Amino acid sequence: MNLLKAVTKPIELPFWWLDAMVAIPRMVSGYLLTSSFGAEKFGMPWSPADNNLGLFEVAYWFPSDVANYGGIFALFPVFFAWTAAFSEAVGGLLWLIGLQTRIVSLLIAATMLGAIFLQQYTQGIWNMLPAMGFLWVSVYTLALGSGRFGIDYLVTVKSNQ
Repeated sequence: MNLLKAVTKPIELPFWWLDAMVAIPRMVSGYLLTSSFGAEKFGMPWSPADNNLGLFEVAYWFPSDVANYGGIFALFPVFFAWTAAFSEAVGGLLWLIGLQTRIVSLLIAATMLGAIFLQQYTQGIWNMLPAMGFLWVSVYTLALGSGRFGIDYLVTVKSNQ
């Protein structure tokens, strides 16, 4: 329980406006991940209706895309497709609200590293930029947590009283 509390507790920066400057990219990235990138391949209530995805269902084309990476991805394409789509759609939502920010950041970082080096690398830097942006946000949120503008902060302040 102490480990979960330590992982959840964000670092509070000296001024509220510094926490706001850190929170804005996290929230915008979370919104983009959950509403666009993740919702296209993972069934969420806001997924496009023409994708015909049930709740927590992966798009039919995504496991075969993941299998093309080769290696262990070819052995378990459905598992890796589901975890990648989950980390984008649900992880993005959790980033947006600042809940379990560090854990989600680790999942998103792993997903973005896969997207960069296994999917977009051969297509040039321009195609890697969205995944690289999400990767950089995940790096600093992995270190700082949600800051003052997230549920993690509210939960840890309540538990310290």
